[in-house]
Amino acid sequence: MSSADPPNASPDAVKRSRYTLRQLHLLRQGSTATPLRAIAHIDLDAFYAQCEMVRLGIPRDTPLAVRQWDSLIAVNYAARPFGITRMLNAVDARKACPNIVLQHVATFREGEGGRWAYRDDSFRSIKTDKVSLDPYRAESRKILKTMKEELDRWTTEYTDDEIHSLTQGISAGLEKASIDEVFIDLSPLIYRVLLQRYPEIRPNPHDEDRDAELPQPPTTAVQWDSEDCLIGLDREEREEDDPDWDDIVMQIAADIVRSVRMAVWEKLHYTCSAGIARNKMLSKLGSACNKPDKQTVVRNRAIQIFLGGYKFTQIRMLGGKLGDQITADFGTEKVSDLLKFSLDQLRAKLDDHTATWLYGVIRGEDRSEVSPRTQMKSMLSAKSFRPSINSAGQAEKWLRIFAADIYGRLVEDGVLENRRRPRVITLHHRVVQSRSRQIPIPGSNTIDENLLFELAKTLLRQVIADGQAWPCANLSLSVGSFEDGVGKNRAIEGFLLRGDRAKSVTQSTSVREADSTANDHIPPEKKRKVDIKRFFAHPPPPGDPTSIGHDSAQHTDQEVSNAPSDEPEAPALAPADVLPQYNCDRCSKSIPEYEKEEHDDWHFAKDLETQDRQEARNAQQQNQQQTPPANTSRRSGSRGRGGRSRGKPEKGQMRLAFE
Repeated sequence: MSSADPPNASPDAVKRSRYTLRQLHLLRQGSTATPLRAIAHIDLDAFYAQCEMVRLGIPRDTPLAVRQWDSLIAVNYAARPFGITRMLNAVDARKACPNIVLQHVATFREGEGGRWAYRDDSFRSIKTDKVSLDPYRAESRKILKTMKEELDRWTTEYTDDEIHSLTQGISAGLEKASIDEVFIDLSPLIYRVLLQRYPEIRPNPHDEDRDAELPQPPTTAVQWDSEDCLIGLDREEREEDDPDWDDIVMQIAADIVRSVRMAVWEKLHYTCSAGIARNKMLSKLGSACNKPDKQTVVRNRAIQIFLGGYKFTQIRMLGGKLGDQITADFGTEKVSDLLKFSLDQLRAKLDDHTATWLYGVIRGEDRSEVSPRTQMKSMLSAKSFRPSINSAGQAEKWLRIFAADIYGRLVEDGVLENRRRPRVITLHHRVVQSRSRQIPIPGSNTIDENLLFELAKTLLRQVIADGQAWPCANLSLSVGSFEDGVGKNRAIEGFLLRGDRAKSVTQSTSVREADSTANDHIPPEKKRKVDIKRFFAHPPPPGDPTSIGHDSAQHTDQEVSNAPSDEPEAPALAPADVLPQYNCDRCSKSIPEYEKEEHDDWHFAKDLETQDRQEARNAQQQNQQQTPPANTSRRSGSRGRGGRSRGKPEKGQMRLAFE
């Protein structure tokens, strides 16, 4: 009898959980198939503003805004009661709050090499300066490191030999979603804690029925921390109802996330908000509910109440044209209204794939995985000129800055340790239309700032030789087509090791393979004709939606306008400061306009790949149905090109088994 069973109770009288043994043990590998899954989304509060407050030692009750030229790109919470948002410019912000601190971002300066600095006159130097996000990236790395250390503490906290043997090699999955936000799959850690706290649910070798219900948790109430913001329930769901294992899971998840947030505050003095739910979509929505410095818990029993208050256009991939189409077809933007339509009614106006996906999403279904791969697909540094530049000498000064900017980030990405290196360098140049030239980076050369600069000058000479190089309105340098260095050898080691060691070595490979299916749920759009050979001749576009590193890490002057998620939407910057952008309706990526065609080609090629695979499966099934049984006659047993019989082997030969 389990410790959760009441004394002298008959087996028929024991109350069971809604969840099964199989669903519990799926937590161990963070499977998307278990409803007990727990995902956290942690979002730094007004991140750029916090970075400047920490750097300058400014008290948290002092109004502060970060500016880029004359625009505000981040506003701390102390300044918001004065009506200051990113919609204001610096002059109006000063009028609204005379005591506000207006801190300009760090900049590179023309003619001063490739070193960024904070300068008092940067806001007046748009012609000679270029924005640098390096200080914010550095703080982001510190925060991520602190989070990992705290999660590791939870991993090693329990020293019980049995728990260690049952949970060896498991840890939380962490995905850096942007410079100021991260997803964490807490499921493996929670599995460890559950086994420690509740011995009655530990795996038993004699348990044959994995679909058997778990016993009820040995508690009648969950003790939530006073700082946890629980999504309320409707009248039919009472708070005093007996909890099930999903409530226990969420309580443990809340404890872990609270400790992670506390570690970031105590070590680095940054506050962050969090959302905790059973998938990425719900956790991201939850993190924005109670800012700043709070965490919101979306229990399974509260999902429908939670989503009912949203417009479905606020959900990822339901904005843009698809959201407009659904709004027009069904006459509403509210999730609560859309829930009234059956799946058949959705299919009547949408294609089957989109209707099925939409039906699940508005009910809180999301099977997307938390991927630990945070590597970038490309790195770009750019500058728009007002007025335009007119000589190679001017362009080379900026290429020197671009090369230094990119090299600094390559060092952080592991180029010196030969972990990763780019294979291609590209120069983008705009007079009236955008054009680009690219060349390979020699594999035999050690990548450094000077090599990138020399390659950039070679590309510039090619652009000038083509004619119409001046006046140049925009210039940028990028590197891409990254390849692993030492990392490649690790996959080979998997063939030389055995047991758990080989599994741990090959784990990263399986993650990369899983990424290829990460976007199967994206609703299809109308396909268009494209030259497939041309597509595969280029490296993956920076907007590639399988890039977990979010190519938002590309460095351009307008990048700092991508403010943290708790900020109001920023106004568009002046044309001289922004590369023309294209917002993809399919994957919600924002990419430079000159990469639109290649990005669309990527989507189309993926659609063709999916279609080809399905046609191949159908053809294989059809062939199998038409193939006669192997033993109907002597002739039907022939195999291969020679049609040799599988009958009695010739003298001196023996038959090989091919099972």
